[in-house]
Amino acid sequence: MLRDKNLIPLSHQHQHALALCVRIDRASPIPDPDLPAWQSELAQIFQSEITIHFAAEENVLFPRAESFSDLAPIVEDLRADHRWLREHFSRVIAGAVTCGEMRNLTDRLSSHIRKEERLLFEGMQKQMSREELDALGKKLQDALKDATQACALRPAKQEFK
Repeated sequence: MLRDKNLIPLSHQHQHALALCVRIDRASPIPDPDLPAWQSELAQIFQSEITIHFAAEENVLFPRAESFSDLAPIVEDLRADHRWLREHFSRVIAGAVTCGEMRNLTDRLSSHIRKEERLLFEGMQKQMSREELDALGKKLQDALKDATQACALRPAKQEFK
């Protein structure tokens, strides 16, 4: 199923986080001298994008999704993931993770993103009307306005001088 336009900003942020997870996976095992640079990059994306992303999901997306009985258990799992990820990102920010712990974090983050995309977003798109999705999109847009737009797309036409 194609992603609804109102969920695309979250999906773009998911793509950005997944790309970093793939890069870490390909660089592993990360040599000890390189670990601080990877920790710094993970900490930066968490602080500039993921914290705002999580807040938007928890304050806008999840409450709406929980109104559907079949999605409520998925939201419960996703909330638990958020708690686990926050705890482990705080260790990254403190510079207190090993390469193995960083891999565990990125594996959990990847799994979490795929659960949101494949189960939550798909379920919401099937059950919500166009009007409901549009209203949700406006709330998400406002909630995400302060996030780093690392995955912002260029306009279709761009002139270069």
